[in-house]
Amino acid sequence: MNRIKPCLAVYNGMPARELGSEGWHKPWSGGNGGNCLEAMKLADGRIAVRQSTDPDGPALIYTTDEMTAFIEGAKAGVADFLLS
Repeated sequence: MNRIKPCLAVYNGMPARELGSEGWHKPWSGGNGGNCLEAMKLADGRIAVRQSTDPDGPALIYTTDEMTAFIEGAKAGVADFLLS
């Protein structure tokens, strides 16, 4: 798993390329033509997320608590209203 340099300032919206090209994983993928999210666990425990079709675009940075709340909410159907 890729671990970024500790001296690198990691911030929400930073160019994903600054986090390196190794260590990105597609935690899930569907029949969407390859348009997937990729995630990387950072050295400090946070999670970076980027769009697979734009690997040089912005990376969104989340804490493990934020990612846990998102995943648990999605599993519970909290955001299902967005699909109707």
